[in-house]
Amino acid sequence: MLNLFNQDSQQNILPFQGDVRYFGPIFKHEEANAFLQLLLKNIPWQNDEAYIFGKHIITKRKVAWFGDEPYNYTYSNATKTALKWTPELLKIKTKIELLSGNQFNSCLLNLYHDGNEGVAWHSDAEKALVQNGCIASASFGAQRKFSFKHKSSKDKIDVFLENGSLLIMQGETQTHWLHRLPPTKKVKTPRINLTFRQYQA
Repeated sequence: MLNLFNQDSQQNILPFQGDVRYFGPIFKHEEANAFLQLLLKNIPWQNDEAYIFGKHIITKRKVAWFGDEPYNYTYSNATKTALKWTPELLKIKTKIELLSGNQFNSCLLNLYHDGNEGVAWHSDAEKALVQNGCIASASFGAQRKFSFKHKSSKDKIDVFLENGSLLIMQGETQTHWLHRLPPTKKVKTPRINLTFRQYQA
């Protein structure tokens, strides 16, 4: 029987120098909606912070950082200390580990209240993360476009991330590609993104 959720059966959506696989929804619609409500309610969301050219920026987007241990994670010159896993995060993590064939010890969560909130071009290549490791991105709530751009050739690839879906980024993806969540006025409802990561403890 064909395993539709085996990543070997998923096509790499990048043309070269990277490996990104979109699994589509891995949770049923009702289950995904239930996770969305639990995450909205139970996560201690805080506005994200960044220090850019010495300027302190506080975003409308909210974030949270979880892990096996109280890992310190620094990006955009701001540091967060990992919280203990919640039951719903562990359930999601277990399923993603089974489908992806990878183990994750941490997760960065992002809450986008509507389409006005997004993230600019960047790559997740912090030294604290395993080089060329796997990042598993789970989405709950509103469908949003997610874009990739090659750092040299400027080739662009778009994928629409559905409610309850899974996207895997691995290999040299972070070395050669940028990604972003572009803002849109069409989306009026929230989306929560969970990026499970391999932190170098």
